[in-house]
Amino acid sequence: MKRDYNQRHAESGILALLVKSNIFAGGAKLPISWYHGTLVAMIEDKLLVERVQTGVRMEKRLLKVLKAFAEYHDMTLGDLLEGIVLHAFDGKVPFNPSSLDRIRDLKKFYDLDLDSSASHRLKEIKAKTARKRSAEK
Repeated sequence: MKRDYNQRHAESGILALLVKSNIFAGGAKLPISWYHGTLVAMIEDKLLVERVQTGVRMEKRLLKVLKAFAEYHDMTLGDLLEGIVLHAFDGKVPFNPSSLDRIRDLKKFYDLDLDSSASHRLKEIKAKTARKRSAEK
């Protein structure tokens, strides 16, 4: 028994769109079929994790770049940071060349002139409280 194209591929998790149509040419009805595309079912193994809220302090412009990069990829800041850290823990590079180009552009846009050489030399300045700011006016 001959199975149709879509049925054979659906069993393997692939849905090929084989479009059947009638074309009228010169008054004659010509039934034709043509390949229109392939949809691949993505089966992902989801890992259940427990996330906690954290109050991490970070350099302001660095945070802006990270948030913009996460937004560009339509992901949360937390998901981005988890990915970066998990790659780093495995000794892998978390970004491909096009992502590094995007980060370079975002660093220019947000005037972030820090690189990895600054990582152990950052010292936080004391932010002025609202009371001190109003007293200066």
